[in-house]
Amino acid sequence: MGSVEPFLNRGVLAAGSDLVPPPDLFDPGLVDLTFWLQPRTLEMVRPQSGERLNITYWKDGHLNPIAYEQICGLLRDVQANQIFRMDTQIIDTLWAAQAFVRRYGFVAPVEITSGYRSPKTNARLIEKGLPAARNSLHLKGQAVDFRLPGLHPKVLGELVEGFRAGGVGFYFRVGAKGGWIHADTGPERVWRG
Repeated sequence: MGSVEPFLNRGVLAAGSDLVPPPDLFDPGLVDLTFWLQPRTLEMVRPQSGERLNITYWKDGHLNPIAYEQICGLLRDVQANQIFRMDTQIIDTLWAAQAFVRRYGFVAPVEITSGYRSPKTNARLIEKGLPAARNSLHLKGQAVDFRLPGLHPKVLGELVEGFRAGGVGFYFRVGAKGGWIHADTGPERVWRG
């Protein structure tokens, strides 16, 4: 495949770039069993609340319940301050995206824009005309909206889509932060919002 370094150094992964990486650069089909068996350390930031977390939540085939609770706390509905037991598969999706791009030297915390949503918060988003479905998987702790700062949402979304772990929504926005990706553990599907 060649070296990834020159490609990354050209800045094509930046949110404002029109360039996209070669098709096999972030191909999740390239991961082997050792990738999934390694300890799972997740670095996350929640700008809405100012919280940061860098924690190993899975090691030697076991979920660390204390770490899991801390992750659920960061993924809570910040508006309602309600914590919900998140689907571990969605947490694994966040970890896999972050761990996979780190293999290529791209290091950034997962920036959470939305995790669990209470029915009241979800209804308020719908009333405001913001992207939210009435039967959103955020209500069940099965969805997260996130970005990896500096990685184009198209690249991130296609990577997550390649894991084939559920739905992937692409939300492109103009601005310094760009867009975000919705990932969930529902049926496999893809959309652009």
